[in-house]
Amino acid sequence: MNIFLKLVVGLTASITGAFFAQYLGIPLPWTLGPLLVVAALRLLAVPVCSASPLRNFGQWVIGLTLGLYFTPQVIAVVASHWFAMLLGLFLALLLAVYGTCLLHRLGHVDLKTAWFSSAIGGANEMAVLAERYGVRPDLVASAHTVRVILVVLAVPFACELFNVAGIDLTTIESRAFSFSGLIWLGVLTALGGLIGQYFKIPNAWVLGPMFVAMALTINQIHFSIVPPELSKIAQLFIGWSLGDRFRPGFFKKAPQFLFYVVIFSATALLLAFGYALLLDQFTELPLSTLAVSVAPGGIAEMAITAKVLQLGVPVVTAFQVSRMVGVVLLTGPLYQFVVSRFEKSTKVFPTYT
Repeated sequence: MNIFLKLVVGLTASITGAFFAQYLGIPLPWTLGPLLVVAALRLLAVPVCSASPLRNFGQWVIGLTLGLYFTPQVIAVVASHWFAMLLGLFLALLLAVYGTCLLHRLGHVDLKTAWFSSAIGGANEMAVLAERYGVRPDLVASAHTVRVILVVLAVPFACELFNVAGIDLTTIESRAFSFSGLIWLGVLTALGGLIGQYFKIPNAWVLGPMFVAMALTINQIHFSIVPPELSKIAQLFIGWSLGDRFRPGFFKKAPQFLFYVVIFSATALLLAFGYALLLDQFTELPLSTLAVSVAPGGIAEMAITAKVLQLGVPVVTAFQVSRMVGVVLLTGPLYQFVVSRFEKSTKVFPTYT
């Protein structure tokens, strides 16, 4: 089957999954519905696929939507929690150390594979770093895929189960919609995405548009809001791309390793919630907002969760972005100056093929 037909099948499956999830009342139906249906089809070897331009489009829309939340008043509130964000980065590094020990000792992989698989960063960025340091990028990407998808599934369902409420620091829906304004906003933020991609910044199609929209919002330049329908399409494309990461035999490639990745991801999520409980004693932010802010997921996925469940989009975004940037910048140097020193004295495990 050619690529076009596979895309048609993928799109049809994603839309069906979204509407069915919405009918069942599943949280984040336009993300989780496509994710679950496409992942199931992929694992069953059904000819279906996604495409990176569609994922980039979804991230672009989410990124520019996030930027619209950052008014001067919101920036002041977010900036007042800089120390908590710094501690959040420190927590992510501690979780990486814990995950490295777990995956190395019980998952039976070498130390550097365990390190890059445990860093709480984006799958693409960590896979690129892993390849640079001579680690198999497919194992690292698989580990991060499992972690992100587990968090994306667990957090919305937990919020729905406990009927949590957050805080909306600003309401962008009260601003006017303008078709021409949306075109201008799209062009300017797309330039931000292209520039970010050119300079190979992490999550370029989220952060590039977000920073452009943020700059406009801070300076009180308002072109238009993003219509809900466009936001749903973006969520669908992101869910579709997450489900497309699976392949037939995904869990047979390195079953013991992936089993302990699941254990690490679940315990990391619990430890992050413990940190949110601690932060709750010292900040005025709701516990639900803090929990999503420090959850070890991806920026776009956690921002969608915060937006749909109204859990304080700017705070969640700021926490997630600061952690992601810190992890991407520090993972390589920490491996060189700390982790690699212990490699010669550790047991060598067989490499998965």
